[in-house]
Amino acid sequence: MTRRPSRLVRVLSPALAAGTLLCTSACSDDGGTDGSRVQGVTASQVAGKRQTPSPTATLSKDGARTALITEADIEDDWTQVKDTEAENWHDSLLIGTVDVSDFLTAKAQASDCQRLLDSLFDDDLLGRPSGASELRGFQQGDSRLLYQVAAYDRTALQDSLDWLGTLPEKCDQFTVTDGGEKRTVQVIEISLPKVGDARRGLRVTVQGSAGGDDATLTLDVAAVRVGDDAITVTAGGLDGDENDSTQQAVQQGTQRLKDVLAGKSPAPSPD
Repeated sequence: MTRRPSRLVRVLSPALAAGTLLCTSACSDDGGTDGSRVQGVTASQVAGKRQTPSPTATLSKDGARTALITEADIEDDWTQVKDTEAENWHDSLLIGTVDVSDFLTAKAQASDCQRLLDSLFDDDLLGRPSGASELRGFQQGDSRLLYQVAAYDRTALQDSLDWLGTLPEKCDQFTVTDGGEKRTVQVIEISLPKVGDARRGLRVTVQGSAGGDDATLTLDVAAVRVGDDAITVTAGGLDGDENDSTQQAVQQGTQRLKDVLAGKSPAPSPD
């Protein structure tokens, strides 16, 4: 995998807002009585107690690091790589300009599909975090799995998840050109474990050539929101999809993040 060359002109540069905190809602209770005294406690004292907000949890850098999955969480023969290596993973098959002529509502749909490819290449599928952010990479043969934990603005994060949900229809199949070479890209929805507050799963397939030979890159992509924070999984390669490992990463990773935000130590990884 190689780093994308810079361009003077891009169809779309992803620019999603990012933010900071996970906040739980204030306590509420419908069982009170107006203007009453109960065993010497005034209604105003009771109301004040009810309105005390529950503790908030801010994802720290150490917390994000602790929430990262391990090799045991995804089983198989995955090997963890150095962080610096994972940070520089970029697949050249994702480089290219979307062919606008493939779309009925050309510019709008083409922009969404270009944004998808760009964000996959740049590893910022949900936008750039403004809070804590950590990643970890794993390799197995010609397949790679990149796992990220980060803090975002709640509204921007949900907007990004909603946008991902539109892509199987907007970008079901399209063409990308790069240096005279054409590639066919397909996007479908995949199911994920029902974890977190919201989630989206996609399978992105790119058919082209690598080293002069026909090649197909298959990536399973998953994103799960937990409050203002999220985990993102991108797994696959030229060997095909890595659906089982993606499912395991989502299941185990979401629970690890929830434990960290609750001030608990994540449960040991499965044997």
